[in-house]
Amino acid sequence: MPTKPPVVLIVGPTAVGKTELAIQLAERMNGEILSVDSRLFYRGMDIGTAKPSKEEMARVPHHLVDIVDPDETFSLAIFQKMARDVIADIHERGRLPFLVGGTGQYIRSVTQGWNPPEVQPIKRLRKVLEQLKEKRGKEWLHAKLHTLDPEAASAIDLRNARRTIRALEVIFTTGRKFSEQRAQSDSPYQLITIGLTRPREELYRRVDERIEEMFANGLLEEVKGLVERGYSPSLPSMTAIGYGECVSVIRGSMTLDQAKVEMKRKTRIFVRRQANWFKESDPHIQWFHLERMDSPVEIEEFIRNSMKNKVL
Repeated sequence: MPTKPPVVLIVGPTAVGKTELAIQLAERMNGEILSVDSRLFYRGMDIGTAKPSKEEMARVPHHLVDIVDPDETFSLAIFQKMARDVIADIHERGRLPFLVGGTGQYIRSVTQGWNPPEVQPIKRLRKVLEQLKEKRGKEWLHAKLHTLDPEAASAIDLRNARRTIRALEVIFTTGRKFSEQRAQSDSPYQLITIGLTRPREELYRRVDERIEEMFANGLLEEVKGLVERGYSPSLPSMTAIGYGECVSVIRGSMTLDQAKVEMKRKTRIFVRRQANWFKESDPHIQWFHLERMDSPVEIEEFIRNSMKNKVL
C-alpha cells in the first residue's frame, strides 16, 4: 500500500500559542501553514480574530488567510476543496503542510475524509430561517432540526444557530437528512496531530491579556470601519466573538468595559467547547504542555519520528 503523504495538524484552545509554535516548526522543517480557523478567512477582520501579523506571515508561507470578504458565502465544501488543493501543491513542492486552527468541523472535513453536501445557499430560504430564529428563537430552530434529523441535531451545539440553519437549509433543499449527506471516507493523509495545552488559569490569563491588547491595537476602530463599509452586524462573519460587542459599544448600548467583560466570558466558554472537539484523552493526539517547554525541539523530534522515514 502506498504511503500516505504526511500532514501535521496543530490544535489547541484559543490563546494557547498555536501561531508562534507553528511558525517555528514550519521554519525548522521546510513547512508551510494552512489555516483551518474559520475566523481568519475574512479580509479586514484582523485584530478581533487574532490573525497572524504581516511579519509573522512573512516568516513562512501562509494559506487560506484573507480569501473572502465578510459578506461572501464560504461553505464547508468550498473550504475542503481549497484546502486539499493547497495541501497537494505543498506536497508537490516537497514541503510539509502544517494545518493550524481550532475550528473542529473545518479540520475534520479535511483530515478525516468528510464529504460535506455541496448545496448552495438559497437566499429566500435562508432569510425565512433567519426570521424564524429572530421570532421564535434558536432553541425552536434546533428543536425543529431534532424532529427532522436527530443525529444532525445531536452533533450541533444548541447555541450555534448558524450551523442549525445550514442543516435545515440542506434538508429542505434536498429532501434528505443532513446527517446522511455528510459521508465519511478514510483520511487521504498520514495525519500527525499535535495538541497544545496550558493550565486553565494560565490560559484564561492569556485570553484576558489578548483581549486587552486587541482594544489597545484598535479593535473598536476595525469594527467601525467594517460597519461604515456596509457590512451588516448580522452577517455570519460578524458573529465572531468581539465584533457584536464592539457594535454594541458603537451604538451606545454597552460600555467599553462591559464589552471587554463579555468578550472574556464568551471566550472562556469557547475554550471549554474547544476541549470537546479535541480531548486530552484522545489517543490520536500527542499533547504537549507549553508552559514546560523552552523550544519546539521536542515537538519537532516527535513529528520526524512519526513520519515513517519520510525525508524532508
